[in-house]
Amino acid sequence: MSGGLKVSTRGLVHIYRAEGHDVAALSGVDLVVNPGEVVGLLGPSGAGKSTLLTLFGGLMRPSAGRVLVGEHELSTMTEADLDRFRAAEVGLVLQGAARNLLPYLTARQNVEFAQQSARSAGREVPPPGEVLELVGLDHAATAPLDSLPPGQLQLAALAVALASRPGLLLGDEPTSQLHHSSRDLVLDTLHRVNQEWGTTVVVVTHDPEVAARLPRTVTIRDGRVGGEGRSGEAYAVVSADGSLPLPPAAVDAFPPGALVRVDEVDGVWTLIPQGRGDGGE
Repeated sequence: MSGGLKVSTRGLVHIYRAEGHDVAALSGVDLVVNPGEVVGLLGPSGAGKSTLLTLFGGLMRPSAGRVLVGEHELSTMTEADLDRFRAAEVGLVLQGAARNLLPYLTARQNVEFAQQSARSAGREVPPPGEVLELVGLDHAATAPLDSLPPGQLQLAALAVALASRPGLLLGDEPTSQLHHSSRDLVLDTLHRVNQEWGTTVVVVTHDPEVAARLPRTVTIRDGRVGGEGRSGEAYAVVSADGSLPLPPAAVDAFPPGALVRVDEVDGVWTLIPQGRGDGGE
């Protein structure tokens, strides 16, 4: 089994310019994904999920903070080193299968094309047939892409991302716009990749049914980690600065500006509303 890569961030901030204003897509993300984990990034549109995934893949540099993937601190790497890193150690599935594929090549030829960059980066790559078998496309390796149904096209995109046998696989909505059977096929393949190769898998999803099949989920809200789910249980996550984002259901009880007394009795901590900090009731 190939070893998966660990991913960790510390104080991660990313700011971009939009309509003449600075917008903070990420505002201090502290997160650890251990080698061989399968993790889903959840949250509303604009929360920063895709930005975080892009930073994991070394496609952008953070405005502040650290991103470490395996032994690499991405924010300090040269562009040439980042190119080699992306070619050899990370597989990325962009949203929409067509964005990942060359339409005039077969699935096998797409995998072979993707492996050229990995080889130039000094990576020993698996046989294309092994990659296609892993994603369940060995029977359609030489079929024209326009003859494949959407679910198999998404598997072809996944095969391209796996061409170098990466330690980290990143997927931005890899099951979007797929019927349930095709969606389940892609999810089964992600888990198979994880189990057979040990690859660390991080995917962005809006689909609660997809999230329910992932062993760990991380919810991004307002550019920060707002909560986690593990084996069906929901948890709040204490940030490095000691702040604790409340789950949405608790916001009505503790609205912004509320005074809260924190009591502890026999190891049980209780939050007690005390009115408003601005003197309101």
